[in-house]
Amino acid sequence: MRRPTRDSATSHRRISRRSLILGGVMSASAAVLALRMRFLQVEQADQFRLLADENRINIRLIPPARGRIFDRNGVIIAENVPSYRITLVPEETSDIEAVIDRLGQLVELDPDELNRARRDLERLRGDTPVTVADRVSWEAISRVAVNTPALPGVAPEVGLTRHYPHGAAYAHVVGYVGPVSDRDLERIDAPDGLLLIPRFQIGKIGLEAEREDLLRGKAGTKRVEVNATGRVMRELERHEGTSGADIQLTLDNELQTYVHARLGDESAAVVVIDCQTGDMLACASSPGFDPNLFVRGISSTDYNALLENERRPLPNKAVQGIYPPGSTFKMVTALAALEDGQIDPNETVYCPGYVEISNRRFHCWKRSGHGNVDLHRSLRESCDVYYYDLAQRVGIEKISAMAQRLGLGIEYDLPMTSVAKGLTPTKDWKIVNRGAEWVIGDSVNAAIGQGFVLASPLQLSVMAARLATGRAITPRLIRSVDGVEEPGGEMPDLGLNPNMLNEVRRAMFAVSNSRRGTAYSNRIIADGYRMAGKTGTSQVRNISTGERASGVRSNADLPWRQRDHALFVDFAPYEAPRVAVSVVVEHGGGGSSVAAPIARDITLQALYGGDPPLDAYPAKDRGRIRTQQEQLRQYRPAGGTQKRGRA
Repeated sequence: MRRPTRDSATSHRRISRRSLILGGVMSASAAVLALRMRFLQVEQADQFRLLADENRINIRLIPPARGRIFDRNGVIIAENVPSYRITLVPEETSDIEAVIDRLGQLVELDPDELNRARRDLERLRGDTPVTVADRVSWEAISRVAVNTPALPGVAPEVGLTRHYPHGAAYAHVVGYVGPVSDRDLERIDAPDGLLLIPRFQIGKIGLEAEREDLLRGKAGTKRVEVNATGRVMRELERHEGTSGADIQLTLDNELQTYVHARLGDESAAVVVIDCQTGDMLACASSPGFDPNLFVRGISSTDYNALLENERRPLPNKAVQGIYPPGSTFKMVTALAALEDGQIDPNETVYCPGYVEISNRRFHCWKRSGHGNVDLHRSLRESCDVYYYDLAQRVGIEKISAMAQRLGLGIEYDLPMTSVAKGLTPTKDWKIVNRGAEWVIGDSVNAAIGQGFVLASPLQLSVMAARLATGRAITPRLIRSVDGVEEPGGEMPDLGLNPNMLNEVRRAMFAVSNSRRGTAYSNRIIADGYRMAGKTGTSQVRNISTGERASGVRSNADLPWRQRDHALFVDFAPYEAPRVAVSVVVEHGGGGSSVAAPIARDITLQALYGGDPPLDAYPAKDRGRIRTQQEQLRQYRPAGGTQKRGRA
């Protein structure tokens, strides 16, 4: 049956309308797709190209060379030496343990090193190279390089590691570097990407730590192309980093190594300062340790041996150690009294061997007493009773103020670990810190450098330099950075009465050059090199009545840790001071018998710039000194150490 013409026309219109609608939708969809394709292929082409490149290109950090450290004459103290190692990038291998097993068949893997590597592989990002073998030989590196196709993710590398050519001589001043630890990272708010590289070395103590910002440098980057298995095919681009700054110290290598050798196994510290500039020429703490042991991580056995050594090789006694200064403090008390007008240099005090104050007897070191003593004799023979009398006249406040004026009780801004402030006590200090009132006995003890008074060897050398010059000498350790001279601090006049200061200097000269002086046996006899000094013995504990009854008569009868500390300070030459020296020997006994000989030898070494002639010593000492010089030469660089690079 034929459909009516009207129905056909209606149906045709409907089909045409639907076709147009459908065609329009399809056209719109095609247009949207075309626009989207244009957006992806044209406008976002760079982004997608980068995403594609990231599948085959890795960006890696290049550790910078650490800045070197030199002495004042350009002798290298801390350097960087090549170190061969084998690294593994975990994301570039599907079976880490299998790769490690194959690697172990080619080179010997240290179990401890491997355990550290496994811990790093677990906690670090997959694209971070982890060191699985360090300090390997060239032969081992060659075997790994030949077999790299069978070791996905493994790469033999050559890097730089820190080396300290003089070992223990600079361990306490320069310090050492070591691998970055979790504790290091916790102390830093936003760690540099370099610090996340396993085994990356940073300063741990000493100058290495205090000037980490200068020594570390800035990282470089490199872009490498890798294949489907992650193996590096080629290096596409490299941007070198910036090496750390080279630092030149004020220390003199020949003097520093001599001092360290001269101290030997003593538990002691020495500081030598240039009286004109404040430059530290030597700063030694003994016994020392080899900082190279710490560079890649010290073993528990070696570290425990250092911790258990009763002579404490780890702390820097020269700046961290604080001791009662003993009789080396008497110049402070004398100047406080002179400046305050409490005494005249010729005024005498009678010393019967003791003085009674507040129902307590304070003894002089010479039990029979010194008789009538003036300022000159009090220092020359180190009479205690004279200073007990001064303490009662001048008071602790003025003594403490003079101590600070001469450089004690000050925390010097030096790039070393834990520089101690020491203590110059006052009445308020005792109330705040001890909860008790100051008593006259406290002043009496302080007047001879005992009681609450504490000073470091560094501060004692500054005191000697200030006494020598009358100026506010300030110690300096860094001479230049990348060849640019570091500015020295201002060293204004102390404002002391020159006549009074000269009286104290004359008395210090008599200590070493008068037959009755406590350091006469350790004098310098060479004209133009004579020194002015002061002995000191700081008491660690009293010998009890019971101990005396049992036969303990002197310090030598006590266990080592209970013996007195021996001290000596000096400056030389007396007429035109060039160097100031302080020596502290822990539990050494007497300052005149133990510390003074060391100080005399070091002073001469500093003045002559090497072994002094034997005729600079008293005739009775020359045979012993000749033997000593021959023995010490084997521990020191012959003719100076070869200079490397620039300073």
